[in-house]
Amino acid sequence: MSRFTQRDGAPPVPAGELFVRSADGSRIHVELYGPEDAPAVVLAHGWTCNTHFWAAQIRDLAADHRVIAYDQRGHGLTPEPGPGGYSVDALADDLEAVLAATLARGQKAVLAGHSMGGMTLMAAARRPGLREHAAAVLLCSTGSGRLTAEATVVPLRPSAFRTRLTTAILGAKAPLGPVNPVSKRILKYATMGAGSAPGRVDTCARIVHACPRRARVGWGQVLAELEVTAEVRELRVPTAVIAGTDDRLTPPVHARAIAAALPVGLGLTELAGMGHMTPVEAPEAVTAKLRELTTRYVATVKVTEATETATSEKEDVA
Repeated sequence: MSRFTQRDGAPPVPAGELFVRSADGSRIHVELYGPEDAPAVVLAHGWTCNTHFWAAQIRDLAADHRVIAYDQRGHGLTPEPGPGGYSVDALADDLEAVLAATLARGQKAVLAGHSMGGMTLMAAARRPGLREHAAAVLLCSTGSGRLTAEATVVPLRPSAFRTRLTTAILGAKAPLGPVNPVSKRILKYATMGAGSAPGRVDTCARIVHACPRRARVGWGQVLAELEVTAEVRELRVPTAVIAGTDDRLTPPVHARAIAAALPVGLGLTELAGMGHMTPVEAPEAVTAKLRELTTRYVATVKVTEATETATSEKEDVA
């Protein structure tokens, strides 16, 4: 699978890598950065992305945090799932597997999710693994339902026709083709703010175009039907929300509804002029929020059991 080199803005070289087994046997690729005994942050990327989407956050936080980033199934170095492997429950299963393999029993961390990664955290709100390990949560540019009805990628008034077109776009089987000026303009329109720097547009385009077509289509179909609104009210840990005011995929109406429904909400930050790719478009704001959450909610701990578990899992799949 395609990966980036350092000159492409990739994260630093991981301190460790492993595959963990999810509930259905799927192998989930995980990268570990930073000191083992530092406050922990777990990063879940969105649809068509991979761990490199969090490069700016990893570069900053790894100096004094334990950063755990993983590739969602079918993305990056995580293999595509077998039949029946695309579902909201599978996303929650994978998150629980990552938390169990990389954190000691009872160890708390800040969990952050962008787009489908945020949906993963909401889907797992009732799961024992999340409740055991989540000290706080950051939801970036995400929604809990009605994604195709609320998206404004298709420049028409809200209607059943617009919803059908958006659903078709999410599940489109056509290949994305090479990264070129035309494809970058399309991606920028759909996912980023008008003022996004060319280098950041190029980074996002290369990440998105590296996603295997079957995974893009499979997860696009899941997102078109996604409904985890009830789970938002079960996310009973301190939770902050970030959204771009110019997000066409998950417009701020989603973030406002989530922030209003959270049992322990920490407020909504709306980033003026930013689109859907907030961790890349506004890396300083996202990283600052993660630092704020770890400082406030996560104590420094000595990791022993998590290291042993990760080593065991790595040997198991070697």
